[in-house]
Parts: sequence; structure tokens; C-alpha cells
Amino acid sequence: MRYLIVGLGNIGNEYANTRHNIGFMVLDALAEASNIVFTTARYGDVAEMKVKGRTFVLLKPSTYMNLSGNAVNYWLRRENISPDNMLVIVDDLALPFGMLRLKARGSDAGHNGLKHIQQTLGSDQYPRLRFGIGNDFPKGFQIDYVLSSFSGEEKKLLPEKIERACEIIKSFGLAGIQITMNQFNNK
Repeated sequence: MRYLIVGLGNIGNEYANTRHNIGFMVLDALAEASNIVFTTARYGDVAEMKVKGRTFVLLKPSTYMNLSGNAVNYWLRRENISPDNMLVIVDDLALPFGMLRLKARGSDAGHNGLKHIQQTLGSDQYPRLRFGIGNDFPKGFQIDYVLSSFSGEEKKLLPEKIERACEIIKSFGLAGIQITMNQFNNK
């Protein structure tokens, strides 16, 4: 079985370690823990990880957030992976910092990366892991907030939350989405 694991984010040093790049951060941690490295390929940086007979193709799109669907569509086709076997890791303003919510499908919830993936695939029927970044910003400052770094307190808690996200990704491939949702969503 092959899985495409997509971490959403924006390329470039100015976006590194911002809330909007939590998808990149999770995949970087997963790759580091598995002793694999990303290589630059078409539409993104890619790495391949094997876990108990399953292959996880990790993708950090280089298309910028608003065009993420281009990378997703290309790699789904190139690897011949069904959208059911894809997991998109995305930042979520609607969830408190560090809360993780795995969903089998759903709306884009106003997230431009998910919106473009949905438009490109013509469907919202694909799994996603929403990583809560909170919403502690004044009205009208959403863009500044998502493109800012985590607070000092959040940075202390981030490694534990990212490790949990990595556990969810592995469980998604090994146990399936229903079991993984039951195990992790209410914790």
C-alpha cells in the first residue's frame, strides 16, 4: 500500500516556522525521526518512508499555499495513489493551539490550500489532519497571524504536538482512518 502525505506550507525562509507552515514542520519531523531526507522534485520536496510494509510518499509542495492542488494532483497521478490514501496536514484557526483533528473529508473551512486542492481534484473527499494554531488575533489580522511565528509558550509545546501528529500519520497508513480517528480525535 502506498500513501501520499502532504504537508501544506509556503516555501522560503520568510515563511519557515510560521503557523501556516505547520504541515512542513510535521513532515520535517517525520522524516528526521525516520532518517530520510527530502529531495527537490517537480512541484515540491519529496521523501519516501517505509513503515511495516507500507510506503509513505511525503510531499512538501513548492507551489505556495494557494496553488497546492497542482502539486497534489501531480503526485497523486505520478504515484498512482487514490485520494482516499492521501492525507493533507493543514493549519486550522478554528482549533485551539495543538489540537489535532483527523477528518475523512470536509469543506475547505476558508483555507486557501484546501480550497485549491478541492478545486483541482473536483472533490472534498480526501482525508486531512487539521493542526490547531488558535485564533488569538484582532479582527482583520488573520493573515498576519498565520504568517507569524508561534509564541514562546507554544514553541515549548510544539515538539510534543508535532510528535503526536506523526503518530497519527503512521496510524492512518497502518490502521486506517476510522480506527485512527477513534483513537486520536478525542484525546
